[in-house]
Amino acid sequence: MQEILTAGKRLDVAEKVLIMVHGRGGSAEDILSLATELNTAAFALIAPQAKGNSWYPQSFLAPREGNEPFLSDSLKVLGDIVEDLEEKGFSTSQIFLLGFSQGACLTLEFAASNAARFGGIVAFTGGVIGDHVDHRNYNGDFDGTPIFIGSSDPDFHVPVSRVKESTTLLEAMGAKVTEIIYPNMGHTISRQEIAAVNKLIFHD
Repeated sequence: MQEILTAGKRLDVAEKVLIMVHGRGGSAEDILSLATELNTAAFALIAPQAKGNSWYPQSFLAPREGNEPFLSDSLKVLGDIVEDLEEKGFSTSQIFLLGFSQGACLTLEFAASNAARFGGIVAFTGGVIGDHVDHRNYNGDFDGTPIFIGSSDPDFHVPVSRVKESTTLLEAMGAKVTEIIYPNMGHTISRQEIAAVNKLIFHD
């Protein structure tokens, strides 16, 4: 059974939901704590916990088969959460996605594989998954969904080239992407990024 933590507003009274996806070695509890910095007082918060604190074993730049079946299982976790929310009456435009590092990669991969008009998507240091980006693997229309991708130059885990390739893909699918590359930020979530997403994604 997938462990899922919740916080914020109860689903039966919330008008918006934020799904928060932790990074490798992190936890659902860690990523939920980030909400105190975000303008998410009106949101229900949902954070799945990866088994063994990792969504897939290898780098996100490895050939996809090297991360299976874990990658498909992890994408299904997000798909099941979204499906459950839709069954509870939420439209995709009321559903927001956020991830850090490995969680950002999983978030972008899920979103690009299931493109729709989401409320907003935040990727703190990430890109779509695989040894190359094949636009034919992705379909759907983001219909103007605002997406923020922030990353460091350099970043040991996520090359800037993959961030830029991901932005190109998402924009081609109709997303309104704000990509910000911060010089020498390190592998972290910065104050500047928090301010940016509060302005771009989590505004009233």
